[in-house]
Amino acid sequence: MATTLNATSVDVLRVTFAGPLLRGGDDGYDEARKVHNGMIDKRPALIARCGGTADIVAAVNFGRTQALDIAVRGGGHNVAGNAVCDGGLMIDLSLMKGIFVDVQKRTVRAQAGVTWGELDRATQLHGLATTGGTISTTGIGGLTLGGGIGWLMAKHGLVVDNLLSVELVTAAGEAIAASAAEHPDLFWALRGGGGNFGVAASFEFQLHPVGPTVVSGLVAHPIEAGRDVLRFYRDATRSLPDELVLLGGLLHAPDGSGLPIAVIAACHCGNAQEAEAAVAPIKGFGQPIMDTLAPQTYQATNMMLDAGFPKGALNYWKSSFLNELSDGAIDTLAKQFGSCPSPMSGIVLEHFHGAATRVAPTDTAFAHRRPGYNLLIVSEWMDAAENGGNIAWARETYAAMQPYAGAGRYVNYLGEDEGEDPAAAAYGPNYARLKAIKARYDPKNLFHMNQNIRP
Repeated sequence: MATTLNATSVDVLRVTFAGPLLRGGDDGYDEARKVHNGMIDKRPALIARCGGTADIVAAVNFGRTQALDIAVRGGGHNVAGNAVCDGGLMIDLSLMKGIFVDVQKRTVRAQAGVTWGELDRATQLHGLATTGGTISTTGIGGLTLGGGIGWLMAKHGLVVDNLLSVELVTAAGEAIAASAAEHPDLFWALRGGGGNFGVAASFEFQLHPVGPTVVSGLVAHPIEAGRDVLRFYRDATRSLPDELVLLGGLLHAPDGSGLPIAVIAACHCGNAQEAEAAVAPIKGFGQPIMDTLAPQTYQATNMMLDAGFPKGALNYWKSSFLNELSDGAIDTLAKQFGSCPSPMSGIVLEHFHGAATRVAPTDTAFAHRRPGYNLLIVSEWMDAAENGGNIAWARETYAAMQPYAGAGRYVNYLGEDEGEDPAAAAYGPNYARLKAIKARYDPKNLFHMNQNIRP
């Protein structure tokens, strides 16, 4: 792909492009090229900051005719840094913030620059919500296209299970609608197949009555009780109501103290009496040093982990689904956490049950529908001089957990060095069908800055 741009060609694009076009040295260029992960330091030849679908069409056509690498940025949270590229075209959707709630139909249409915190704010005005991310600054686009784990997934399914339609700009520069009725094969692929099929301009979601008050928060224990806490977490997750989602983890307190803690985080989205009964065993276990599990707004729930993921921190993640959370797995996690070099890093377990597991693996491109646990190893630090040790810890922890790992991977957590074809593990039994759909809609692999499905 070309990595230089003719100034004349950019001037031609400016005639039909409404938003800002930024090149190196322009005001705002350095800020626009930054993404959430501070390890990513790439310099696009051009950043096209889109104001709407017409701008996306113009940018895609420009990138294709100029033979440029194309990266697409929504919220910029992708840990692998696929939202930005060196020497190519960055299509920046972060200025596209339109949100339109239909209270009667209980649906919302949101443009691709919206974050989950912004979407929650708009829908909670009406006591409505859809499954969204656990970090409020995450963009709706990347999370949705990769599947979408969130606090409501056991009651209402993953984000993709609530997706009704997508406005998509294809590699040919066509703006089309994909839904169960229009381009159903493409719509199937968009529900978990990532950014392989085009640039999503907007998303329509099903909404559900939620909140505005739910019971949520976290209970923290001394790290010395870590093994006992994770065993309790495993036992508690064997029988949960759909309204209750639990995360378990070995973390460091996000208050700057670096205190190592064992944590169970929870959200119960049902009625107050049922919620109180459901979380009572969690509040009553052991001798916690902190307990914030109480009634609070659903908006606050989706912000309660934000402090642990500050923008600009250096991040390196490893992740896989687990076959089981055995005593051996718990012992390994506790041992590995004990050697963690950064007071910002941690190990998180995300439990799958309920509605998210009642969808057949081939009904959507997101195939991982078994009850169980997704393991996320978060290595996070601030000083680039410490890159080596922190990356090594994540890799060593991942390797130590391989005896307990399943075959599946969550595409939204994959980094850049995941082996020859991480997409095969991410898409599982749906990989062959996704490759066929990719060949139909993007035969030349224009959109390859992602966990790529090669046509």
